[in-house]
Amino acid sequence: MNPATAAPVAAQRRLPPVEIPKTTRALIVDDNIELRELLGGYLGRFNIDSEAVGDGQGMRKALAQGRFDVVILDLMLPGEDGLSLCREIRGKSDIPILMLTARCEPTDRIIGLELGADDYMAKPFEPRELVARIQTILRRVRDDASRGPAAPAPLADARSHVRFDGWELDGVLRQLQTPEGLVVPLSNAEFRLLWTFLEAPRRVLSREQLLDAARGRSIEAFDRSIDLLVSRLRQKLGDDPRAPRLIKTVRGEGYLFDAREIG
Repeated sequence: MNPATAAPVAAQRRLPPVEIPKTTRALIVDDNIELRELLGGYLGRFNIDSEAVGDGQGMRKALAQGRFDVVILDLMLPGEDGLSLCREIRGKSDIPILMLTARCEPTDRIIGLELGADDYMAKPFEPRELVARIQTILRRVRDDASRGPAAPAPLADARSHVRFDGWELDGVLRQLQTPEGLVVPLSNAEFRLLWTFLEAPRRVLSREQLLDAARGRSIEAFDRSIDLLVSRLRQKLGDDPRAPRLIKTVRGEGYLFDAREIG
């Protein structure tokens, strides 16, 4: 249709006004030039404006100069890898991160998620699935923003500091403090997992329940991911895996948080 005639036709039919969605801005960090070009063109079809760079230096420059709604970050990069760059971003910003990798090792995935990535996709992938995951991440971010500050809702609304067996968890700063007063850094996944345990002390929680809570989203589960998360959280809490005192394994069912004093 000739653009010059489009408006009169629409007016004659009295079509309702079309709400143009806000353009999403994505930063693609991948050393594969062909993939960057492919993704840039494809994402544009879904109102996602993108900028693409090939390494960590380019990523820092782009982030310093512009605003982005999501970072699509490759794991295998020249020089600094995606995991170190993910850690760097998360130390400064809450911008959503979707990691891409040609490796499918569960350990790589869980480390990426623990460092603060919001989702993880293995190459090769369907571009349309990538779009769907970006939309899911951004929808979750908007929902979290509408609920206010970060910690899982019920317990966080009641109090921002929770003490258990001498430990203290700050729900605002997301910091764990030892009985001796030392600060133990927690990844996003570790924080969510511990907060979930504190919301349901001395109750058996299934792996599926813990996965949903620790990730804060619904993505494909993979074997042993929650076991690795629990193992890392036990290390932070000084909990002996051979005879755990706080996080106990309930064979065939899940895990139980057995702190005696919570307040």
